Amino acid sequence: MSLLKSLIRCHFAVTRRQNNDHMDKQTDFVLRAMEERNIRFVRLWFTDVLGFLKSVSISPAEVESAFAEGVGFDGSAIEGFARVYESDMIVRPDPTTFQTLPWRDQERATARMFCDISLPDGSPSFADPRFVLKRALKRAKDKGFTFYTHPEIEFYLFHEQADKLGRPRPLDTAGYFDHTSMGQGSDFRRRTIDMLEEMGISVEFSHHEAGPGQHEIDLRYADALTTADNITTFKVAVKEVAAALGIYASFMPKPLSGQPGSGMHTHMSLFTGDRNAFFDASDQYQLSSVGQQFVTGLLAHAAEITAVTNQWVNSYTRLADGAEAPAYVCWGRNNRSALVRVPAYKPNKGQSVRVELRSIDSGANPYLAYALMLSAGLDGIERGLVLPPGAEDDVWSLTDRERKAMGITALPKGLNEAIDLMEGSELVAETLGEHVFNYFLANKRAEFEEYRRHVTPWERDQLLAIL
Repeated sequence: MSLLKSLIRCHFAVTRRQNNDHMDKQTDFVLRAMEERNIRFVRLWFTDVLGFLKSVSISPAEVESAFAEGVGFDGSAIEGFARVYESDMIVRPDPTTFQTLPWRDQERATARMFCDISLPDGSPSFADPRFVLKRALKRAKDKGFTFYTHPEIEFYLFHEQADKLGRPRPLDTAGYFDHTSMGQGSDFRRRTIDMLEEMGISVEFSHHEAGPGQHEIDLRYADALTTADNITTFKVAVKEVAAALGIYASFMPKPLSGQPGSGMHTHMSLFTGDRNAFFDASDQYQLSSVGQQFVTGLLAHAAEITAVTNQWVNSYTRLADGAEAPAYVCWGRNNRSALVRVPAYKPNKGQSVRVELRSIDSGANPYLAYALMLSAGLDGIERGLVLPPGAEDDVWSLTDRERKAMGITALPKGLNEAIDLMEGSELVAETLGEHVFNYFLANKRAEFEEYRRHVTPWERDQLLAIL
């Protein structure tokens, strides 16, 4: 037994040493790159619980110290991080995320690194959304899985000046897949993609979406942590390019009445090594039992994770729209009204088998949302849940009675209902951790209460003159 313990200790010592050697090499790369690229400022990035980007800038001379000791900050000043009496926190830059920001003056270049948040004793902060996702990914890794994601990110572009009634003016009047040769939108997408690829963020597709001034850019598959970092960078790049063109971009889930909302449909797969765990050539849909159980887990927990995948009052205006914004819990193959879709399998491309969650919107915090989506799927695998029959009809066109007969339930119709369902969820509480779970609930309840006290333009339009 003592020999076994010695071997185990030796294994972990070797693993730690290998990890440290890897990080040392990454750190050396960053220090060399800063000198070679004439980096004058380094921005340390992290997000608060709601997904808003935070940044502190340091000089290159301070970077080596930041790797070794971190940079202190007042956590009580960041949404959801700490109470006043436990406010000291530390940002620790991740050298693997070092990139130059291409929208800054290259004569006095600026770089960025994402950070992990820790407490003064070196332990991780449970308030850090990046840590929440890392913890979920470790759970998957312990089961032999790597979690990959591929987001389709929609957003709107607007003129800086509103119309005479104070309403936002879309940049164009084009529609789905329309080609606008010399429009600002085409120039905008080209510039944004160039910047993203300069930063090592690969783009798969880009096109005009269905709404006026609405666009979509799809990022390539990557592990979920890299994808969440990339989405955060993407939003900054989009807003920077828009500002440079004298326009502005918004990831608001539903900015215009009568027009499509902005989703962030996300494709997901689990890999064991180089093998896609979702692929089974013998299955009718080429979806393995692991893939089917993952989908069933998503369906089982869909309602209770909606407060995070759709975290704003405005998110539910999008979900009420129908069509591309699913509001009913079901799955399907080529059915875009389904909550979870299993895209058609490409011949001889088993690695491409995946599932797509279509409810999540562009206003979500990707770290928290992806952690919950993964946890829901893993729960389906752990419990061996059986996939129900798929929905092949347009779910929106069915009556309530027809949906009930098919066992199709609804997602929450508003943020208040979503919060209530989240509060009773063991899976959400365990995945987010007590601190994030409690803060998120309190913040969203406050948002809904503020919304309830607000008089909307719709109410004035409908009632002011007649009552």
